Amino acid sequence: MNSLSLLKRASRYFDDYPSLAKLVVVCTISGGGYVAYADANGTGGSPPVLEEIKKKKVVVLGTGWAGTSFLKKLDNPSYDVQVISPRNYFAFTPLLPSVTCGTVEARSIVEPIRSIVRKKSIDVKYWEAECFKIDAENKKVHCRPNPDSSQNGKEEFVVDYDYLVIAMGGRPNTFNTPGVVENCNFLKEVEDAQQIRQSVINSFEKASLPTLSDEERKRILHFVIVGGGPTGVEFAAELHDFVNEDLVKLYPAAKDFVKITLLEASDHILNMFDKRITDFAESKFQRDGIDMKLGSMVVKVSDKEISTKVRGNSGEITTIPYGMVVWSTGIGTHPVIRDFMQKIGQSNRRALATDEWLRVEGCGSIYALGDCATINQRKVMEDIAAIFKKADKDNSGTLKVKEFREVIKDICERYPQLELYLKSKKMRDIADLLKMAKGDVAKEAIELNIEEFKKALSEVDSQMKNHPATAQVAAQQGTYLAKCFNRMEEAEKNPEGPIRFREEGRHRFRPFRYKHLGQFAPLGGEQAAAQLPGDWVSIGRSSQWLWYSVYASKLVSWRTRVLVVSDWTRRFVFGRDSSRI
Repeated sequence: MNSLSLLKRASRYFDDYPSLAKLVVVCTISGGGYVAYADANGTGGSPPVLEEIKKKKVVVLGTGWAGTSFLKKLDNPSYDVQVISPRNYFAFTPLLPSVTCGTVEARSIVEPIRSIVRKKSIDVKYWEAECFKIDAENKKVHCRPNPDSSQNGKEEFVVDYDYLVIAMGGRPNTFNTPGVVENCNFLKEVEDAQQIRQSVINSFEKASLPTLSDEERKRILHFVIVGGGPTGVEFAAELHDFVNEDLVKLYPAAKDFVKITLLEASDHILNMFDKRITDFAESKFQRDGIDMKLGSMVVKVSDKEISTKVRGNSGEITTIPYGMVVWSTGIGTHPVIRDFMQKIGQSNRRALATDEWLRVEGCGSIYALGDCATINQRKVMEDIAAIFKKADKDNSGTLKVKEFREVIKDICERYPQLELYLKSKKMRDIADLLKMAKGDVAKEAIELNIEEFKKALSEVDSQMKNHPATAQVAAQQGTYLAKCFNRMEEAEKNPEGPIRFREEGRHRFRPFRYKHLGQFAPLGGEQAAAQLPGDWVSIGRSSQWLWYSVYASKLVSWRTRVLVVSDWTRRFVFGRDSSRI
C-alpha cells in the first residue's frame, strides 16, 4: 500500500469520526516528508492539511580526510546529503610512500566511498564528478562528470544547496618553476604512487640494457626527491630500502650506479619536527648514502636535467642529470577554489579564509575545511574594547580581577592564543598577566582602566599560529563540523558557545580546536621517529612498531586493516614485489 492511499484512508476516517482527538500522521518520503493533520474541532467535511517537510540539502565537495570524516560522523536525518568528487574512494594518504615501492598495495589503502555512505542511516548520494564553479550568490555548484563516467565528458550539470561543505584538498605546489609539471612525478594521489612505482622499475629495466653507456646508466638510476618534509623524507627512505633490500638482488649490475638525492631549500630536513629528530634523520641518511643537498632551490627542470641554485653561493646555478624526479614541496590551490576566492574578495590568499567555526568569511552557508582552507583566528586586540566593556559589569570604567575571572573561560575559548600565551610565560593565573601592567600591587587589589588592560594583553596575539596542512587536522575538522550539523537546530535554541563580545548572547557552538596527537617520520631500515604530545620523542625500531600499530588502527575499515597487515607480512616474508604490472 502506497503513502497516498494511506493518506486518503486517514482523511475518510477523520471525516467519519470528527470527535476524535488531534492526530498527526507523518509519512516519510525520500528527500522530505508529509504531515497529515486533523483537528477534533474541525467540521466533518474538511480534509486534513498536508504540509511538506523539506530537508536541508547539504552538498559535500571532496572525499578526502575532511570530507570523509564529515560524512562518517553526520547522523542528523533532517539533511539530504549529496557528495560530489572525481575520486570515488577514500585513500589513506600517510601510506602513499609505501605504495610507491610495493611495501603496501594500492588497493589496500583505499575504501570505496559508496561502501562508507551506504552504512549511514541518513540520505546520502554520491556522484563521480568534478566541481568547476561555485556560485555562492545563487547557492549552486556547477559540475561535470569524469571523462570515464560519460560518453564525451562534457555533460555539465548544476546542483543546488542549502549548505555547501568544501573539502577538495589541495594540489602540488610547483611555485611556477619551469618544467615541473611536464617532467616531475608528484605524490598526492594513489595514481601518483602507482606511476612512481612503474617509473622506478622502468629505470632499472632500462639501465640493464646492453646498449647503454655507464654514464647513461648513472643518469637513469639517479633518483631525485625535491622537498625535505615528511612525505619526501619517507619516500627517500622507502626507495632506499626497496633498492638495497630487493632490487639489487634482481639487478646486481645496477648496484654501483644507483644514487638517491634529496633537495631541500631550507637548512634542515623535517624542520617541523623536534631538533633531535632532525639531527637523527640527517645522520641516518648520511650513513645510508642518501645525498642531501640542503639550501638548494630548484629553478628549472628539463627532461634529463634539474637546475638548482644554492643560497649564499652568489646565485650560481648547478645542473644535475637525473632519471626520475619526485616533487614534494607543499600544497597549492585548486583552480576552482582560486576562482571562488577571487569572487568573494580573497584573491590574495593561499587558501580559503574561514572563521573559527569553519564558515567561509562572507558566506554564511558555505564551510571549508582541510587543505583548501585556513582558519583566520580573530585577534584579541581587535576586540579589546568590547572584551573590556563586557567584563566591566558595573560600568565603573575599570576592571577588577574578580570581574575578569568571570569571563576568562569565554575569552580563552573564543581566543585560544590567550591560554597559549599564559603557558608560554609560565603564568598560573590571569591575575599574573594583569599584574604585569599594574606593577607591585596585590593580585586581588588590581584594578585596570582600558589603556592598562590593552597594555596587559598587547602581546597575546603573538601566539597565533596556523594549523598545519595534515590529514590529522582535516579529519578533526570534518568530525567537528559534523557534530555542529547534528546539533544545528538544538544549538539555535540553546547556544553552547562562548559569549559574543561584540554582540548580545552566545555563539551557537564552541569554536574548532585542533588537538595535536603527535606525528611520525619513518626513516627506513625499520626505524622511525615519533614526536608525541608533552615533548615526548622516540627514535628507533620501537617507534617503527608504534607506527605500524597506530596506522593499522587508523585505517578506515577492517577490510583495509587486514589488507595492509597482510601486505606488511608478505613484505617481511617474501620481500617487495618488483613486477611491472
